[in-house]
Formats: sequence, structure tokens, C-alpha cells
Amino acid sequence: MARDTTDQTPVRSTADMTEYLASGCKPKDAFRIGTEHEKFAFFTADNGPVPYFGERSISALLTGMQAKSGWEPIMDGDNIIGLAGPAGAGAISLEPGGQFELSGAPLETIHETCKESNQHLSTLREVAEPLGIRFLGMGGSPKWSLAETPRMPKSRYEIMTRYMPKVGSHGLDMMYRTCTIQVNLDFSSEADMRRKMQVSLKLQSLATAFFASSPFTEGKPNGLLSWRGDIWRDTDNNRAGLIPFAFAPDFGFERYVEWALDVPMYFVVRDGKYHDCTHITFRQFMAGALKGEIADWEPNIGDWTNHLSTLFPDVRLKRFLEMRGADGGPWRRICALPAFWVGLLYDDTALSAAEDLTRDWTVEEVAALRDAVPAQGLNATHRGVTLWDVGREVLSIARSGLVARGRVNGDGVDESVFLAPLEEVLAKKSTLAEDMLALYNGRWNQSVEPVFTDYQY
Repeated sequence: MARDTTDQTPVRSTADMTEYLASGCKPKDAFRIGTEHEKFAFFTADNGPVPYFGERSISALLTGMQAKSGWEPIMDGDNIIGLAGPAGAGAISLEPGGQFELSGAPLETIHETCKESNQHLSTLREVAEPLGIRFLGMGGSPKWSLAETPRMPKSRYEIMTRYMPKVGSHGLDMMYRTCTIQVNLDFSSEADMRRKMQVSLKLQSLATAFFASSPFTEGKPNGLLSWRGDIWRDTDNNRAGLIPFAFAPDFGFERYVEWALDVPMYFVVRDGKYHDCTHITFRQFMAGALKGEIADWEPNIGDWTNHLSTLFPDVRLKRFLEMRGADGGPWRRICALPAFWVGLLYDDTALSAAEDLTRDWTVEEVAALRDAVPAQGLNATHRGVTLWDVGREVLSIARSGLVARGRVNGDGVDESVFLAPLEEVLAKKSTLAEDMLALYNGRWNQSVEPVFTDYQY
């Protein structure tokens, strides 16, 4: 999320909050693809982390990108913490440990998405090279300890940093030492949202396995293929994970709202100041819990929007659906992740096929996959079948969905070309994490330092 919103429209009822989500419904011809990717900034001289302050720093990167793009700086007090493009153009933001994020524009095709990310990375390199900075595409910080990782001066993150250790064992690792690729996708109705939510919740662990790229922690193998996936198993289970209620046949916007109302808040923003609200739920906020604590104590749409952005289920519902299961990775995967989900969810025949494949998968079975995949990757099994075999079937559905969309570039190439990195995983029978581990035990001579050369942007 680029910036915390301050929409002052009052929120007085559950119906208001439900209507906010339902307002995301749009006709199929208005469906768009919004891709986000994060990467670790590092100094090429020593593969060390880049601090926020200084001549060679995260703030210098943002200032340089602002000068090149003309985008509007996003400030937190006196500190630049992001850039907002013109309407519909996306944004640049910072994750807590300085992970540099592009939140892409809502685009019609994956060709456009891929072009957008390549242009972003090209411009970023122009700014970063003179500073001796490059970027690493993988799911977890391979070298730096939590203490060595810089902290960005964002008020929102200060509140989260104090709160996370109270509610889980890996919250700070999630914040400071992971990167992801995500895609945001649309729905046409409550029923369409339900179908897409249920299919994507069931298959999110498959995406985690396909994109696994975080096998190292603090310079050594961590025993996992997706450390990031394992971190999400105990970050803050009040607001993260599978949300089993979404598997119900009558799941809808109001049920999500009822869940969100009882999740503790992080903050409210008033006159640019962040107020710590981790001691109350949004339902208590609605009942007047902040009366007497802050002057403007009544909730508004901005508060609700911000609260929704602090919920972390594997698939997050806003006025669109966010696919949240994948590790970060090299640039080709920035295009592969939206291709995977668009192929499954945006073509009616493909969505029906994915729905048929997963229809009777139970919450317990999906939870078991979620627990197994971080260590086992595509070797994890579902009903005696490995995810290698499930993945082949699902990838075939995704490919057919992309071909059926018929979205081609000027050379007549359809979007299925962007599935190539995942097809390579299946062909080699090795995920990126397994490739990295093989290199670590071979050419890299049990050092993680070469990852900064071999997998940099």
C-alpha cells in the first residue's frame, strides 16, 4: 500500500463497511491486473543492507526516482517514504526493512505488467548504480540478521514493530526480512468473489511451492524452501492464514466484514499523526472506544480502508482480491505470478476447471498443505499425490485460460508465454530454492554471497 488513506466519510454501520467491499464489483470487461513486487536493496561493495538515511541510502533512491519520474513524494513527517504516480499509474513504497516495492498500475494485460516492471527496474538501476546499490530478487533476506537490517522511519511500522512480538514468533521477520510478488484481481459480483476467493485460498500453497525462493537465513541454509511461507505460519494468527469461514458455501462480503471487525487494529491517522490502537478491535472502535482518547474519535472510511490493509489472510479481500502466497524472485517471476492467477481466475472455463479440481478440498487438507509446503515444496502431498502432479494439472488450466483470453502483444504472442518460469520448474523438477541450495553446495562453496550476483536485478 502506497499511503494510508484519510477519507473522512463517516462509517456508521456494518452495512456501510459491507457496501464498501461490494463497490469493488465491476463488469468483466473492466477487469484489471495490478502486480506488486518487493526487492532487497544492497551495496555491491560488500552485499550489506542499505540504510534509510545518508548520501547513499533508501531516501536517496526515492529522491532520485522522484526526480526522474516526477511522481509525488509521500511523506511521513519530514521523511520521504514513497512516491505516488498520477491517477492510475501505481506507486513506490517501502517495506519495514527497506524492501523497495512497486505497486503497479491496474493494467489490462500481462504484457503491459511485464513492460511496467521492466521500465521500473531500468529506471531504478539508473538511480541506484551511481550509489553503488543493486537489488536482490528472492523471498527472504539470505544474509542479514534482524539487528543488521535497517528500519524505515514510517509511523505505521513503529506501531507494528512494538505489537508483533506480542502475537506471534515471526512477525518481525515477516516485516523486515521477507519479499513477495503479489497480484490484485477483480470480481464481478459477490458470487464471483466467492468462487475466486475459495479457489485461490485452496491453491495458494501451490503458488508458495512454485515460487519458493527463501532457503537461506543469516548466511546458511535454514532447512526450508520457503522460509517466508513458514514465517506466515506464526506471524499473527488473529489476522493471517487460511480464514476457514471463507470456505463456506454462503461466504460473502458481510462475513468478511464481521471477521475484520473483531481483529485488533493497528492505528488511526488524525492530522497526520498515527495513534496506536492495538488495544482495541474495529468493532470496539465503532462502539466509541476511542472517545476521550483522541479528539476525532468516530470511525471513517479511511480508518476502515487502513484496517483492511492490516489484515493478512493468504488471500486478502479489499475492493479486489490480493494473492499473497508467493515469495519474491527474479524479474521473470514478476510476470509469471500474475500469469498463473489470471490464467486460473479470469477465464470462465479455466475458473470452472480449477473449481472442479479443488471443490471437495477441506479446510484441514488445505491447512496441512500450508504447513508442509515451506519445507517440502512441490514434494508435499495431497491425498497421496505430490504437488508436482497437482501443479502440472493446475498449470495446464492456467495456460488454457491465458490462451482463451487471447491477449497478445504486437508480435502476436499470447500471455501464456509468461508461465515459462513455472514450466521450467516442472521440467527440471527443481524449484528456485532447490536450485539455490544446489549452487550453495556446489559452485558457491557453501557461501550465500554469490546469490547477490546471480539473482540481482
